[in-house]
Amino acid sequence: MKRVLAIILGGGAGSRLYPLTKLRAKPAVPLGAKYRLIDIPISNCINSEIQRIYVLTQFNSASLNRHIGRTYGMAGFSQGFVEVLAAQQTPDSPSWFEGTADAVRKYLWLFAEWDVDQYLILSGDHLYRMNYADFINRHRQAKADITLSVVPVNERRASDFGLIKIDNNGRVTSFSEKPKGDALKAMRVDTTVLGLPAEKATESPYIASMGIYVFERQVLFDLLKAEPERTDFGKEILAASTKDHNVQAYLFDDYWEDIGTIDAFYHANLALTQQPSPSFSFYDEKAPIYTRPRYLPPSKLLDCQVMESMVGEGCILKECTVKRSVIGVRSRIETGCVIDNTLLMGSDYYESPMERLNNLESGKVPLGVGANTTIRRAIVDKNARIGNNVRIVNQDSVQESSREELGFVIQSGIVVVIKNATIPDGTII
Repeated sequence: MKRVLAIILGGGAGSRLYPLTKLRAKPAVPLGAKYRLIDIPISNCINSEIQRIYVLTQFNSASLNRHIGRTYGMAGFSQGFVEVLAAQQTPDSPSWFEGTADAVRKYLWLFAEWDVDQYLILSGDHLYRMNYADFINRHRQAKADITLSVVPVNERRASDFGLIKIDNNGRVTSFSEKPKGDALKAMRVDTTVLGLPAEKATESPYIASMGIYVFERQVLFDLLKAEPERTDFGKEILAASTKDHNVQAYLFDDYWEDIGTIDAFYHANLALTQQPSPSFSFYDEKAPIYTRPRYLPPSKLLDCQVMESMVGEGCILKECTVKRSVIGVRSRIETGCVIDNTLLMGSDYYESPMERLNNLESGKVPLGVGANTTIRRAIVDKNARIGNNVRIVNQDSVQESSREELGFVIQSGIVVVIKNATIPDGTII
């Protein structure tokens, strides 16, 4: 894998994950009580012995830079690195990134400096564990120009993805972006060709692109330089390459979830709490997910009832009830609270006892969740201040609403409290 360079696409403005992306790049969004989205593809690379990694982004990249700098310093004799490449304007390229392919095109001059055989293109907002070495070896064995990683999907989910068709040798023959009706039915394939068991192939007769690709070095350069107006890999570059290039499909038959929307992000996080066997688990010693070491104290639970939940480090929970929730680092939950089916992202810092007392005496809301508060089916972003006797329950079952001036929005029926927001005592949402 020393002959492979990884390029992680950090995405655009992250509008589908707004307001979690209001103050941070999409790859920097917190995940699973202590991680960030970017930790998933980077950890997969490290576990696959791919140690030269670039992350492309162009929006709110300060916290992403800080996280990567503090987490993935590969000092010593290794040539390994993880480096953020932000969009920049130059005389040769006066515009920002205009798509996935355009982002890579604008940094081709840098990627060309590395003596590698293949480029591994990854997405920064997926949850999965994958050994990229198997993927790349399959690409090399097939003598492919390009290989796509694909997942089998059923008819109910198929129209949400870019679908591909293959021939009997696994070669990609056509693409269709989120087809419906007759166009969808035309994309049915025999997935046993890729090794899927017959019973599962019948249940999932479509294959969807994961947005993960391996390109031969010269093929990537030729395709990106030939037609600069093509700015997207899935819709344009790959769709146009099947005729003249050997484009192969690699079946990934394991858990994979695109968590690029509030609804998908919320459910993927809560699914981590499932017992006895969650769809995705961080408890794998052979392929760990890495993140920044914070050196926080153990969490303290004082007479609490915690059911089917995950609690990050450095938390203080007092006489509260937590059900099927994910509690992020440095969270503070006071007496009488009920946290139910909620993602609480925690805090970046602690308030001292004196600071908390001063806030209370001056009528301000301390950091964390105040006493006798109920939060149900919500996402509470970092550093939020939730007062006493607050009810965040979406009692009117509102599906979509933007109340940013009040510190929250509602998407797909999920209340999202914005980072650094203050919700005063007695508020009902």
